[in-house]
Amino acid sequence: MKKTLAITLLGLSALTLAGCGTTTGERAGSGALMGAAGGALIGSLSAQAGAGALIGAGVGAVGGYLYDQYQKGNID
Repeated sequence: MKKTLAITLLGLSALTLAGCGTTTGERAGSGALMGAAGGALIGSLSAQAGAGALIGAGVGAVGGYLYDQYQKGNID
């Protein structure tokens, strides 16, 4: 239960913060960095900071990319 909540919160925060930047690379990069930080923080609660950072970076990068594509009108 705790793990599911942590992953959900990580995903939501990554998607919320992924919009920083103006280009696709900037948005994906900033999303990855913020996701990694959030993932490490959440992962440290269960002694899995490294795994949390990797998961967070992936979720953040994808979130940043999708946000960029949405802003450009490529996703409805």
